[in-house]
Amino acid sequence: MATVHALRRKPIGELTVEDLRLLVRQDMGLAYVLPVALEVLRDDPMAEGDMYEGDLLAAVLTRSPEVWSGSPELGRELRMIVSELSDLTPFLKQDVERFLAL
Repeated sequence: MATVHALRRKPIGELTVEDLRLLVRQDMGLAYVLPVALEVLRDDPMAEGDMYEGDLLAAVLTRSPEVWSGSPELGRELRMIVSELSDLTPFLKQDVERFLAL
């Protein structure tokens, strides 16, 4: 939690993939962090923080339905990103399917 609190003071342009993953998982500053995370995912959908390949995507996909209903344009962008993916791990595939079912 101390790490997440410290990240809140880091300039958004300096956030790493791992920083973004942590903030998204904690639902911190999503209005600011999600657009940056989607920028990263647009360039590299399987971007990796410190956990595993695609961990940022997993963090983004598993946000609550209210997040996506409150930001429909970001939801549409994420749908476009995941629609082009194939050969996903079973866990990521499950996250994608849950997101697309919203």
